[in-house]
Amino acid sequence: MFVDNELHQSNIRRGLVTLFNRVLSKRIIAAICSSMSNNIGRKRADYVFDHDIIRSSSLELVAHEIYDKNSAGNTAELGVFRGEFAQKINLAFPDRKLYLFDTFEGFAKEDVEQEKMKGYSKKQHNFSKTSEELVLKRMKFPENCIIRKGYFPETAKNIEDTFVFVSIDADLYEPIYNGLRYFYPRLAQGGYIFVHDYNNTKTYPGTKAAVKKYCSEMNINFFPLSDIAGSAIIMK
Repeated sequence: MFVDNELHQSNIRRGLVTLFNRVLSKRIIAAICSSMSNNIGRKRADYVFDHDIIRSSSLELVAHEIYDKNSAGNTAELGVFRGEFAQKINLAFPDRKLYLFDTFEGFAKEDVEQEKMKGYSKKQHNFSKTSEELVLKRMKFPENCIIRKGYFPETAKNIEDTFVFVSIDADLYEPIYNGLRYFYPRLAQGGYIFVHDYNNTKTYPGTKAAVKKYCSEMNINFFPLSDIAGSAIIMK
């Protein structure tokens, strides 16, 4: 039986690389958890990591920077859905208010219509399977959470506050652009905005368009994070 030695060796190398990456990934995650628990003073068991370790760990490192610099301000998320990332924000900032902006009923019809008119997001997902109660049950510090149910930015009226961390995960062009218009002027010095789905151009191309338009108008820069779906990170 003829054996292609070059092919055989290539398969062995590929298998070893895969095994090495799996072991290394586990060690990296453990090291990140250990480092964060030491630096920020919380137990490793408190951390809630999902499949998107890069975004989760980046949030924790950003929180450490904010506390290290004593940056003032509260936190917010626009586009909460079932509260998976909001739970992490709540944990990372245990002494800050967390404003939660969402319809809690899925995409607003007017935003979907705008998306179609602009030629974005042909495929729409259903994000209606959620509730304020479900989200609050996830929170370790629910007393810090302020639910703002309804259509944004109308739900942001009469808020006299500054923000040190904001997550925008609204998927569609209109709410993302309006979110940046609202939050960036209210972002404290040393604060951060994470815009999720920036590089998810197949599903939500309006995200990248909204970020680029606003950042171009304001002449501000952002950093593309290599997390799942690719976030854009804006800071002051």
